Amino acid sequence: MISRNFKNVLVVSLGFLSLFTAYGGLQSLQSSLNAEQGMGVVSLSVIYGSIIISSMFLPPIMIKNLGCKWTIVAGMACYVSYSFGNLYPGWYTLIPTSVILGLGGSPLWSAKCSYLTICGNTQAARDGKKGSDIINQYFGIFFFIFQSSAVWGNLMSSLIFGQDTNIANIPEEQLLTCGAADCGLNISVNGTTTRPAQKLVWTLVGCYIGVGVLAMLIVAVFLDNIDSEQSSQFRGNREPFCHTFLATFRLLKDWRLLTLIPLTMYSGFEQSFLSGEYTKNYVTCALGIHYVGYVMMCFGASNSLCSFLFGRLARYTGRAALFFIAAAANFACIIALLFWRPHPDDMPVFFVFPALWGMADAIWQTQTNALYGVLFPRAKEAAFANYRMWESLGFVIAFAYSTFICLEYKLYILLAVLLLTVITYPIVEYHEHKQPTLPIEEGSYIRDRKDILQRKESKIVYQTAM
Repeated sequence: MISRNFKNVLVVSLGFLSLFTAYGGLQSLQSSLNAEQGMGVVSLSVIYGSIIISSMFLPPIMIKNLGCKWTIVAGMACYVSYSFGNLYPGWYTLIPTSVILGLGGSPLWSAKCSYLTICGNTQAARDGKKGSDIINQYFGIFFFIFQSSAVWGNLMSSLIFGQDTNIANIPEEQLLTCGAADCGLNISVNGTTTRPAQKLVWTLVGCYIGVGVLAMLIVAVFLDNIDSEQSSQFRGNREPFCHTFLATFRLLKDWRLLTLIPLTMYSGFEQSFLSGEYTKNYVTCALGIHYVGYVMMCFGASNSLCSFLFGRLARYTGRAALFFIAAAANFACIIALLFWRPHPDDMPVFFVFPALWGMADAIWQTQTNALYGVLFPRAKEAAFANYRMWESLGFVIAFAYSTFICLEYKLYILLAVLLLTVITYPIVEYHEHKQPTLPIEEGSYIRDRKDILQRKESKIVYQTAM
């Protein structure tokens, strides 16, 4: 029999898998599906800009009032609205639904991270294990299942759009402009970026809406409301509204959070580069848009498998070693992309980069989320709201300069942020190693408190060895 906490982790993971099968597929296609006047890229910028705004105040308010479960359901509904906006894309449909998605995005992710942290701490207390080890394991399981959404979402788009046979050959003149050889801002709009038939678009978006609604039903029906007691107590107390409203900003007084900002922003930079710049300037330019789905499937498969692997491996290696592996992989890829000139004859190489990038991203995602849960156990909602806010700022900055900075300089910026991350992150890790974060009250999220309070507090440890 699996534990109740493990069952809840699986339910959350399957819900996010279904939801982001839809959103991930739409996101990777926005620049080509809604290319008119840059409407697709603008909608993505609005999404992450709205996430930054919502991160400032919404997550603590929603989570403390609704609880993690119903905050997740409400956030998922915001994501589904964006799929409806893509049925008839236009400025008056995409932009409002982008704002709605952004406002619900930060509470959704903060609630998910808080929920997994609660489950991890609870299970660790019951089993007498290190809290950080169980949290790492749960985040690894989550990202193993969640990251596979890139496979299924892109598979759906590839199969549906594959029915459109209007695929043009790429001229040799265009191949000379691919990669960092040229500025990468003026890739010609030919048959490789032609919008598919409207009937196929409706079919795909309709499928995405269906799996999005399925995600809401999975969480609403099967997920336990494990923090309902805390939510009821919060609604019944007289805590000033401004105290909750400013919780995200008050946590910025903690120097550890400030030091982690480069690491968190880099997560946004590296994800936006692969889904935007690599797919456009390397894959679409040299192979055609019909290959984008297959390349992103490779990224998703690598990310999913490595998330599971590194989530379990962290207890033996520690976080620092894994972060070093991710940094080394990204550094090697960035240097190689500066010199590689993509050509259809190098077909396997197009898949090597997303595979390595997926491995690195698996570490950035699982270990950074787990690190926030370990460092800030008493302010989970505000901590994960900050995580989402700074990560989204990385997305927004990357999208903002996407249309007027040459690809070579984008790679240099990515490299600079990576190097800054390598300098600042070890400071926090060394401090945590020397002065471990004190554990939260044992049994805080367990209904059967009598049983768990009999265990010694010394059995709960909240750090992973370097």
